[in-house]
Amino acid sequence: MIKKLFMVASLTAMILSSCGVQAPAQTAVPASTETPVADALVATDTSAAPPTDASATETPAALPTETSADAGTPVPTNFPDCTNSAAFVADVTIPDNTTVRGGAIFTKTWRVRNTGTCAWGPDYTLTHYSDEQMGAPASVPLDVTLPGQSLDISVGLTASNSIGSHRGNFVIKNPTGLIMQVDNDSRLWVIINVTNTVTATLTPGTASGSVTSATANGSGFANVTCSFSSDPAKLTATLNAVNAYRAQNSLPAYTLNAQLARAAQAHANDMACNKLFVHTGSDKSTPQTRVAASGYVASSVSENVYGSFPPLNGQGVVNWWINDRTDLRHNQNLLSSTYTEIGVGYSFFDNFGYYVLVFAKP
Repeated sequence: MIKKLFMVASLTAMILSSCGVQAPAQTAVPASTETPVADALVATDTSAAPPTDASATETPAALPTETSADAGTPVPTNFPDCTNSAAFVADVTIPDNTTVRGGAIFTKTWRVRNTGTCAWGPDYTLTHYSDEQMGAPASVPLDVTLPGQSLDISVGLTASNSIGSHRGNFVIKNPTGLIMQVDNDSRLWVIINVTNTVTATLTPGTASGSVTSATANGSGFANVTCSFSSDPAKLTATLNAVNAYRAQNSLPAYTLNAQLARAAQAHANDMACNKLFVHTGSDKSTPQTRVAASGYVASSVSENVYGSFPPLNGQGVVNWWINDRTDLRHNQNLLSSTYTEIGVGYSFFDNFGYYVLVFAKP
């Protein structure tokens, strides 16, 4: 983690998707209440270290141990006017952009140096501040650390099952709950890249009949056997309506991707055969796992679904998503500037028509 400063003029962090996942956005830096500054400063990592792999019980080799106080050392009495500050030294484990398997349990350790004049003790804590908590406890007490000494701060975390980049920001708080300044920032962060560990065995989708493709733990394409049918004209009309709407809003057209189309069609078939109107498949699959099962490696994924009797045409279903006020994410997905590619699925069974749009970015 190499820290580099730049001024933040504003921050907007709102990630919207319809049961989808996007890579976490940069969050506002907690203003240090120990050493106030005129403007909030952000540290960002600009290192290009190659990703490493961390399994459920593995962590990268630790750095050589530096001098630090023993956990059992009594905490000296601090003077009322002592100061609190810290400096980041190193990522002992899980450097930025480490590749982690979905659901893996791992330990993140930061090495920091006490650069203030106050001694730290168990009444100082590491606390989650923003972005993903990753299963971290509410707080982690610090060991006794005297001014000038270094401390390794560790926290147990659990990786998300959603493929892509995930970030969590943590801060050190003093006994009164004030956030301590770390260098010219206040955050210690963890950034991981989650990969899918399920290997899919896929068979091509068909326009009618059944589609069977299996993955472990029910996380790929559902096994459906009803006599559904598809309609290429509706697929084309839906894609054209989406891109025409984007053009009206000065946005580039989505690119049709064959792998995303397979994921969309698989869920449309599952919806038709099992009368579903949700994003979770009959096999408990999700938009993210279906996209992964298609072979597409995504950094961001989202999905729109719809089913009705009688079926709507392509323009009709896009109009429905545009005008839906119960879930504004439908329209936001249509006009997203995050996603770049799309898959369209349509399945008809028992007089109902089911549409699925899958949005993604590599």
